[in-house]
Amino acid sequence: MLGVIDLPTYVIGVIAIILLPGPNSMFCLTVGAQYGVRKGYTAAAGVFIGDLVLMTFSALGAASLMIKYPAIFNVIKYVGGAYLAYLGTKMIIGAIKGWMKPVSETVAEPSLQNPNVFGRALFLSLLNPKAILFFISFFVQFVDPSYPYPVVSFAVLAGILQVVSLTYLSVLIFSGAHLVRWFRSRHKIAATGLASVGALFMSFAVKLWTATIAN
Repeated sequence: MLGVIDLPTYVIGVIAIILLPGPNSMFCLTVGAQYGVRKGYTAAAGVFIGDLVLMTFSALGAASLMIKYPAIFNVIKYVGGAYLAYLGTKMIIGAIKGWMKPVSETVAEPSLQNPNVFGRALFLSLLNPKAILFFISFFVQFVDPSYPYPVVSFAVLAGILQVVSLTYLSVLIFSGAHLVRWFRSRHKIAATGLASVGALFMSFAVKLWTATIAN
């Protein structure tokens, strides 16, 4: 259909890969919990645009380019890993400060400093190891090379992915926004949660640093 091969398998694969914990989803959940629904969707917009850029590069043959010139992928993974580690460190530091605040102080929760959530989400999406490896090794397998309008095929695949992603991120954003009221009176629990997310980002950094492209 429209140059898409084995659509049911693609849909199952998309759902599975999106449901796996990753920096994009964890960031949107954290933003929703700290700043509410509006900021959460601002972060989601950054994720959508970043994914669209990655899908476009995939359609233009980025996978072949990275296989031919592995130094390109190495630059992406080391820079991306450094940024993930930086965000994870900032979250852990914010969590420590939140944990040490006296109970008498009025605090919402330990927060991400300088919350340019759109820019951060965009950068995270562009350097997301899960997304990079997905688009260059899985995404293109479902496009029929003999179909005369490959742009249509990629548009169908991209549309399905964005719908699934929007649904999942919406659940996370609203869940996070609901939790913020609970966290306001339990700042040590909020600090522990933020530290856990920070540690998870550190693990994402390690995963990206050790990622490889299959030939």
